[in-house]
Amino acid sequence: MIELEPRVLLAIDDEPAILEVVKVCLEITSPWQVVGAATGHEGLTAAAQQRPDGILLDISLPDLSGFEVLEKLQSCPSTQTIPVILLTANVQRADLGRYSTLQIAGILAKPFDPMRLAPQIATYLGWSL
Repeated sequence: MIELEPRVLLAIDDEPAILEVVKVCLEITSPWQVVGAATGHEGLTAAAQQRPDGILLDISLPDLSGFEVLEKLQSCPSTQTIPVILLTANVQRADLGRYSTLQIAGILAKPFDPMRLAPQIATYLGWSL
């Protein structure tokens, strides 16, 4: 039997509680490994070094906006193919047009239901649970 490596999800969020909830919930409810980063710069470094299978990216970060991080990820050959799900507390109808022009896998709104997080991510990324 071939042992497959677990998928790795990079969660980039400046709120330690959110990172912890994402990590604990996904590691309990999915076979995935979760790596956390608290700033946009940390996230970019982690993405380049670890080459995660997917990224959960908060829009509001202290150093770079999530949009800036997304732009940098998509302009770098080593990270441009990694699918990104945006995480935001501000999903406004007016923003949906802007989001629809981005090359993202999906959008998750805060607050989110921790027990539905894995199925939502799996749906957006086409992963198995």
